[in-house]
Amino acid sequence: MNTTPLGVLVMTTTPPEEVGPTAALVEELGFGELWVAEDYFMYGGFAASAAALQATHRISVNLGLIAAVARHPAVSAMEIASLARTYPGRFVPGIGHGVPVWTDQMGITARSPLSALDECVSGIRKLLRGETLDDEGKQFTFRSVALAHPAPDDIPLLTGVVGPKSLELSGKIAEGTIVSVLAGPTYVRAALEHIRKGMRAANRTEHQVPVFALSSVAEDGAAAREAVRPALAMYLTALGPHNPLSGALGWNDKLKELIEGGVDELAKNMPDEWVEEMAIAGNPDEVTDKVRNLLDAGATSVVLAPVNPGGATDELKLVADKVLPRLS
Repeated sequence: MNTTPLGVLVMTTTPPEEVGPTAALVEELGFGELWVAEDYFMYGGFAASAAALQATHRISVNLGLIAAVARHPAVSAMEIASLARTYPGRFVPGIGHGVPVWTDQMGITARSPLSALDECVSGIRKLLRGETLDDEGKQFTFRSVALAHPAPDDIPLLTGVVGPKSLELSGKIAEGTIVSVLAGPTYVRAALEHIRKGMRAANRTEHQVPVFALSSVAEDGAAAREAVRPALAMYLTALGPHNPLSGALGWNDKLKELIEGGVDELAKNMPDEWVEEMAIAGNPDEVTDKVRNLLDAGATSVVLAPVNPGGATDELKLVADKVLPRLS
């Protein structure tokens, strides 16, 4: 399996029927890992994972990520075990709290997000190992639940979280933490302090830290940086001015001021420093340096999330030609 520490996220703007062909291209180009997502209400994460696994042969396919409350853990465990048995050693799932806007739409936001995530990960892990569960938790109930087809091997379970308490919990209960887009090297270092605290409490010594990054790559670095601004503005607006990602950099007061002008004004007026820190955008040399900076900060892999669907194929080919050889 390719060990190149650079992967690709199939953005959820991708139509479901294109997930498989995109995955095949990512593998053919030599990237180290492929990620699919589950942004509600776009394509389904487990269905997309199956399509990507079927279309590829070697590359790891990772799901980043499902909301803990969107399915009962027993149902998620059933899905995970099915893919793990069908494609041994190639599927890794990620689980998060869920974006509040989406969980509120469905009326499933957890009363205690930390408890829900803890119970979800614990329940999935035990079921995958063949245990029968009888348990009444704060969020989930199990009454003589067991999988007919548990996983043949231990499956790494990753979480996707951003806040200090959640990061510490991830260090305790998970084999890795998926770090959100907009996370620059400063945030990654800060997040790892919380993760390692949890790892020490649970006597864990290894932890995967894949870092997602909004990406825009072109020979004209200035044009690439300009192209990523609208996506950055959209995500920053969705997160709001009180989020840990920009907060780690001391930018939340300025973000609050800029958000008041709307997404377009934020895209236009955000400081260049924000683009440099919170995205991987530029020419191939600049992109290589940005990837290395994240790896040096503690990322175990960097996952590119192309912001321009129409030009994504050309961008990935450019990265494969001029960036991957320098990272292998």
